[in-house]
Order: sequence, then structure tokens, then C-alpha cells
Amino acid sequence: MVNVRANRKMMGKLAVITVSMFAFGYALVPLYQAICEMTGINVLALGEQVILGKKAEPVNSQVDTSRSITVEFDANSRGPWEFRPAQRSMVVHPGEMTTVVYEFQNVQNRRMSAQAIPSYAPMQASAHFNKLECFCFNQYTLEPGEKKSWPVVFVIDPKLSKDVTTITLSYTFFEVGGKTPPAPVAAVKPTASDLAGS
Repeated sequence: MVNVRANRKMMGKLAVITVSMFAFGYALVPLYQAICEMTGINVLALGEQVILGKKAEPVNSQVDTSRSITVEFDANSRGPWEFRPAQRSMVVHPGEMTTVVYEFQNVQNRRMSAQAIPSYAPMQASAHFNKLECFCFNQYTLEPGEKKSWPVVFVIDPKLSKDVTTITLSYTFFEVGGKTPPAPVAAVKPTASDLAGS
């Protein structure tokens, strides 16, 4: 009889604990919202705050508006196709995300696969020129006469030396596994000593 009472008492305690845990979990979301409103630390909903009837836009504090850098765009092709930037240059601020478009057309009467390789001038800019999206990351296959436009999304690191005011981004577009002949290999004739040693 004592065990039955002890078991019932334990079951009651466990039931109270279970209901309390459920109530706490249910009340956690409104409690979190109330605390965040009081302290102003709700970083997850900052983009949804309404100020004077307008949505608050997040400010990119990484943009250095005190500096301007001219970025020149260049396109070279190793083969019979058309490849060019949509614009030749633009002025950007370090830390600012920027997009430029390159245009390509396969003017041949056959399918081709190609890829672009980037280069930078001055060389020190290459470590600070961050491409977030670039057609140079992949190879592409284009049908005869097919045209494509590809974006390059980039950010120039504000740590770039202040004496750099112009950067040239140059792409060389070449055919992969195509009819462009490979570079010649120098042939070396064996000497008499080479033949004697073997």
C-alpha cells in the first residue's frame, strides 16, 4: 500500500514537470520577442523594422566611400569568336559589390567548348579583387552562332593599397580541346655521349 502511494505521488510530480516543460516551450517565443523588443538586440529582424513608414535598409559598413577606383575591362580571344565586355570601364568604391557583363558569340559553324582565364594589372590587385560570381569558374559549350551574356560580380577589398587607383581586369577566352594547335615542343637530338651511355 505504501508503494502504491509513493508511485502515485511520483506520477503526479512527473506530470507537473511535463506540463511545466510544455508551457515553458510554448511561452518561449513570445518571451524571446518581448525581451528583444525591450533590449533592442533582435538582430534577426533588423531588416524588417519599419522606420517612418519605410523599411530600414541594411548599411554596408565595409564600403570605403572616401576612395574611388577605376576598373577597366578587357577581353582577348584565342580563336575565331567574338568576346567583349558590355562596358569598357566603371568607377567603384572599395568594398562595394559591383556587376559587369561580358558578351560572347560563337561565330563558327561548329559547336565549341571554351573557358576564360582572368588576369589583373597591377599584379598586387589580384589578391584584393574578389569575384563572387564569374563565368571563368566554368567551361561552356556553345552551339554555332549562339550568343551568351555572362555577369562578373566582384568586390575590391578595402585593404588594397591606396596608391592603386586603376585596375585592369582582363580575360583571355580560349577553346578547350579544340582545333587551336598546342605550343610547339622543342626537339632535342641525342648526342654521341648520350648514345654511348645507353
